[in-house]
Amino acid sequence: MPTAVAVTSADLALPAQDERTMPAIVLRDLDRRPLDHALTEVHALIEQFGHLVVLCSHATPEPVVRRLHTLRSLLESDRIALFRPALPPLGIAVLARQLRQLASCELSPGVLASAGRLLTHYIHAGAVLGSVARLDRVPVGLKAHARSWVPGSQFAVLAHPEPQLVKIAPGATLKGPEFGTWMLVAKGQLQTDWVTGLAKTWAVQGLREAPLPAESAQWWGTGRVVEFCSYLGDLSVLYQLVTSVRQSSCHWCGFDVIGDRCVFCSAVPPEYGPPAPHAPGRAASGRQGGAGRRRSAGEAGGAGGPDGGAGARRDALEPPRRLTGTEPRRALEPRTPA
Repeated sequence: MPTAVAVTSADLALPAQDERTMPAIVLRDLDRRPLDHALTEVHALIEQFGHLVVLCSHATPEPVVRRLHTLRSLLESDRIALFRPALPPLGIAVLARQLRQLASCELSPGVLASAGRLLTHYIHAGAVLGSVARLDRVPVGLKAHARSWVPGSQFAVLAHPEPQLVKIAPGATLKGPEFGTWMLVAKGQLQTDWVTGLAKTWAVQGLREAPLPAESAQWWGTGRVVEFCSYLGDLSVLYQLVTSVRQSSCHWCGFDVIGDRCVFCSAVPPEYGPPAPHAPGRAASGRQGGAGRRRSAGEAGGAGGPDGGAGARRDALEPPRRLTGTEPRRALEPRTPA
């Protein structure tokens, strides 16, 4: 049974990348619909698919986010994962589609959900803005703020994975991925062809367009925006990345996960420090000393031992594994999606 991947608005549900991509699930108007209607819908999804992964951006209205947490609490279910990565709205839409692609593979719900944390490292998301006066997602210097008031000024911003900001001028560019990607562009109220030139500089495999998500204006601080996102589109490359990371079991909910955090329960592996040294001057015999020795022996044989803790299996996702130099070039260049 494939895991369901859902988004909170229809403009975040991109068309299928290939014939294996799972259909998009949209949880519409959660903050405006009656609670019992939303509860019935989410419960039906869990009954149909078994597990549900919901993606939303940091620009998603807070009432929607609160409603998602309310639904999860009322259902008392550990089969709902709420994932809110630090990506712009178009990047959220791309990541959701990548998880929909992987949902067709034989991946456990925990691995699929935590794959979202891994794949964010391979997404380059940015925008061309007509003003950075209200941009608070990327550090903006005083000079750039001042230039925002000059008529006709445009700025190229990369929000992820490393913040960059340049004023658009001849020769201006942004540092891009070092592996083959596709690029998706969503145009707002700004007129510019600069992204087309950036796509050539980044040597993308193809350029496609999509409607601008409604949350983009709030995320970027202006409606004069052309948002872009480069991503891995080939399912075989995505699957290779995810399955190459060591899996472990979440010590709290038991899901198989990759990385150091479970997306379903947000638990991280416990860290066990060295045992505390005995205080000097304590009697080595007697009732208290014997009990202390028994406690120490019990602790040494328990989960705090060198092989008993999940901390020994920690396998963090940062920094991401580079895609250049070790893998066959054929595996790094996504095929043209159907």
